[in-house]
Amino acid sequence: MVLAWPLACLAVAVASQMYAQISPATLSQANTDLETGQADKAIALLAPLPSSGDGAAKAQNLLCRVRFMLQQWSQAASECQQAVNLDGQNSDYHMWLGRALGRQADHASFLSAYGIAKHSLSEMQTAVKLNPKNGPALSDLGDYYALAPGIAGGGTDKAQAIASQLDTVDSARAQSLRGDIAMAQKDYTTAENKYRQAATVASEPADYWTVLAEFYRKRQRWSDLDAAIQNCVSAEAKNRKSGVGLYDGAGVLIAANRNSALASQMLENYLSSSSMTEDAPAFIAHIRLSRLKQQLGDAAGAKTELAIAAQMAKEFNPAQA
Repeated sequence: MVLAWPLACLAVAVASQMYAQISPATLSQANTDLETGQADKAIALLAPLPSSGDGAAKAQNLLCRVRFMLQQWSQAASECQQAVNLDGQNSDYHMWLGRALGRQADHASFLSAYGIAKHSLSEMQTAVKLNPKNGPALSDLGDYYALAPGIAGGGTDKAQAIASQLDTVDSARAQSLRGDIAMAQKDYTTAENKYRQAATVASEPADYWTVLAEFYRKRQRWSDLDAAIQNCVSAEAKNRKSGVGLYDGAGVLIAANRNSALASQMLENYLSSSSMTEDAPAFIAHIRLSRLKQQLGDAAGAKTELAIAAQMAKEFNPAQA
């Protein structure tokens, strides 16, 4: 009888923790930290939260996306799986699990990659089934079909069907997917045309001009690459919502070892904008900007950028940027 009261209190405390409601304000702040690349702050908010109850699925999904941003693929997949377990009817949760598993498969051993990739495909298919108008999920699934071999569930006919479905959801994504399909078939003329069409019809064309710029980089068409980057910069200047375009455009220039000054300016503009996003992690932008400043002779500035990145994401290895 002496132990009954302490044990009863413990049971109540555990139950209270399991079914506690997570504050919407906490989730909102964690999402803001995610979008602005403050990985450490987001983890500090999300990691201690209850693993079940109101808001837990969203918290797990946010933590998955932070791990994804840090390129911690296995941990991201684990967190996303928990979000799906808590809310299996959420299309976005399945989409993010599919993405994390896809990246995990890319870095897995040959023996395990196939099974992980098949699981990734299943999650992408579920995401689209739950919400047939989920544009990002459709794009993910279409690209998988376009790039994966038939034995792993890929197929050009399947990819084309997804592109047709995207026509009524997001015409720019549809044309970009057709460009990816053409690239997979080594039909470079069609790929170029489709990427250009995507940039023409997009509401935020800067992102798609960088896709075309990357196409030109791979084809070593340098003057066309320069023109596409300039179109990206001009498009971003008009609507100020294309942070990913600036980030990705700078990435194309860095990969091409071309116009470091412009790449540096694009990253600085991105980091000073109000359009930062998890798709373009700010701490990676700081790391890349550090390298560019070093190339441009600004050693002090380079050191400062690295320090900022370390403060935002101490778990991230700069060599991965």
